[in-house]
Amino acid sequence: LNRAQRKAFRRDIQMVFQDSISAVNPRKTVREILREPMRHLLALKKSEQLARASEMLKAVDLDDSVLDKRPPQLSGGQLQRVCLARALAVEPKLLILDEAVSNLDLVLQAGVIRLLKKLQQQFGTACLFITHDLRLVERFCQRVMVMDNGQIVETQVVGDKLTFSSDAGRVLQNAVLPAFPVRRRTTEKV
Repeated sequence: LNRAQRKAFRRDIQMVFQDSISAVNPRKTVREILREPMRHLLALKKSEQLARASEMLKAVDLDDSVLDKRPPQLSGGQLQRVCLARALAVEPKLLILDEAVSNLDLVLQAGVIRLLKKLQQQFGTACLFITHDLRLVERFCQRVMVMDNGQIVETQVVGDKLTFSSDAGRVLQNAVLPAFPVRRRTTEKV
């Protein structure tokens, strides 16, 4: 790829990683973190970048009060949403989410999933959601692909209940805990 093609590629495809702490420079403010991809990939004036940064924060349910904070001053959920805002700031065609919610507690996971659905509709961005958690797949995805040793071994549309035919899919399905604890009935009387 030549320089122009690389720039277009970087704009069209953005990524949000599992480890948001390692994905940002802890010395930079949120304002600088959000402006960075815009400076390199969009032809916007500084004032337009700042307005867009504020707009992106609103899109991920954060307000401008975090703009002057640094990553160590944010919660894990806030920082993950900053990373999501940074990725969406250049309006990518494809957003790759690599275990992007696995480090969050269940309440934050549900909130980020709702937010991703809303942002998908708002921006028309396709998402590649990489996860081992089938419960998240059932909530967020339309199609699931199971990989084994780097190869796609099964593809299916997400329906009411995922049932896999491949060995790798069944191993994954059996490894997932039920969404709620299952109460076992005992026949013993005390």
